[in-house]
Amino acid sequence: MSKVSRDSLYESVNAILDHSKNKKVRKFTESVELQISLKNYDPQKDKRFSGTVKLRHIPRPKMKVCVLGDQMHCDEAVKYEVPHMSVDDLKKLNKDKKLVKKLAKRYDAFMASDSLIKQIPRLLGPGLSRAGKFPTLLTHGEAMVGKIDDVKATIKFQMKKVTFYFVFTISRPHSMMINPLHVLPDIPMVLYSSRITLR
Repeated sequence: MSKVSRDSLYESVNAILDHSKNKKVRKFTESVELQISLKNYDPQKDKRFSGTVKLRHIPRPKMKVCVLGDQMHCDEAVKYEVPHMSVDDLKKLNKDKKLVKKLAKRYDAFMASDSLIKQIPRLLGPGLSRAGKFPTLLTHGEAMVGKIDDVKATIKFQMKKVTFYFVFTISRPHSMMINPLHVLPDIPMVLYSSRITLR
């Protein structure tokens, strides 16, 4: 199992953040792509990896999440001013590919009530799945706002050839202070998900 020096990690991250904050300030929210190369691994013979990891800090606070809900969840969404659609709203799309594609582009992620999630393919067709945005399950035993924060804090990783790719936001808009404490705790979690340990 590979080992990554904690001191080297912290030094590298602080150098990146210092460059972003003091040397080349950009007028957009920046992100970092973490690539991990694997040795002695044959992607043609061995299994390719993909999955998700939940970070301690929300990397995309402005991420737009839409709830596809039953009446109870729609009422809760109204209370918390969360974008939502009911079964009737979904039926109005009439499985129109263009309308479903437009819906998929409008939001970054979706959540659906447990009573509704199995009906999504019948109501909307394969559009959300093809866009990689099939809804996350939302039960009545979960706090909607907390669940939305969980979705916002979760990033995907995938393996291409012999390299893992992780992409997550490292800063707020340029006008706000970049806090290393919002970055450093997340990287060991990402590394752990690929079975690389910190010593």
